[in-house]
Amino acid sequence: MADLSSGIRLAVDSGKVALGVRSVASSIKKGDAKLVIVASSSRKTDSEDIRHMAKIAGISIIEFKGNPMALGAVCGKPFSVSMLSIIDQGNSNIIEAAKESVS
Repeated sequence: MADLSSGIRLAVDSGKVALGVRSVASSIKKGDAKLVIVASSSRKTDSEDIRHMAKIAGISIIEFKGNPMALGAVCGKPFSVSMLSIIDQGNSNIIEAAKESVS
């Protein structure tokens, strides 16, 4: 999880991300999202909806092994983040790392 956490933080700091269910859904619909990260204990209905949308759009999904508060902390935010989408990875290599872990 350390590599994932550092990749997320670097993408948040140097790239462009969408935080939260509505923003992630919007980024998927617009075709901007390149990767979706969902906290493992996020609300089941929201998680299922986003996973379905991402699957249809052909976007990879990573499950963050932690609760939304932990994901928020990794993002450097003082609030919980149930999910985020990577729009521009910035200096991070999180998208390539996600493709390698799926292969």
